[in-house]
Amino acid sequence: MTDLLPLTPDELLTTTRAVRKRLDLSRPVPVEVVREALAVALQAPSGSNRQRWHWIVLTDPAVKATVAKYYQQAYSAYSQAQVYPPDSTAARVASSASYLSEILAEVPVLVIGAIEAGELPDGNQAGVWGSLLPAAWSLALALRARGLGTTWTTLHLQYEHEVAAALGIPSQVRQGVLLPVAYTKGTDFRPAGRIDLESVVHLNGW
Repeated sequence: MTDLLPLTPDELLTTTRAVRKRLDLSRPVPVEVVREALAVALQAPSGSNRQRWHWIVLTDPAVKATVAKYYQQAYSAYSQAQVYPPDSTAARVASSASYLSEILAEVPVLVIGAIEAGELPDGNQAGVWGSLLPAAWSLALALRARGLGTTWTTLHLQYEHEVAAALGIPSQVRQGVLLPVAYTKGTDFRPAGRIDLESVVHLNGW
């Protein structure tokens, strides 16, 4: 088993950050480490314990390049529609996201989280995604504990059907998240600033 970082549960939860510029593109990631983290992630809950999730792990450079191409196309359209004040947190995040779009194909491993769902229901879809996304976040936590980082990305979903065709994903399997995985440059991540708790907590009603 891979050695784990000496993090308390609260430290793990508060320092698992969106990592882009600190992904180490030069250090290989053994597939067994990713499988180990996925085995932890599969302990997450799913509706009726059906566990209908699937994890497409991409290591082949040509395959990663195909997915990266669609991601870059989606990011290009997205970024052109955004205007941020200079030196704002949003501007820094945008710079980081732009970097990721440029180097995505070079990230050692890409993991697509997907779920058997067929046609998505009209209205609230929490029942579908609530059976996938907790496990995807558990994967991010398990990776962090092992000295790896990732970031939550969904832009490629604008080209979900094209990516599915390229990867041979069946039509009844819907993609929900793309996680680029690499060792991080250092492991000294800190909690991020967040809005005041009292502004978002509602006791006994709104």
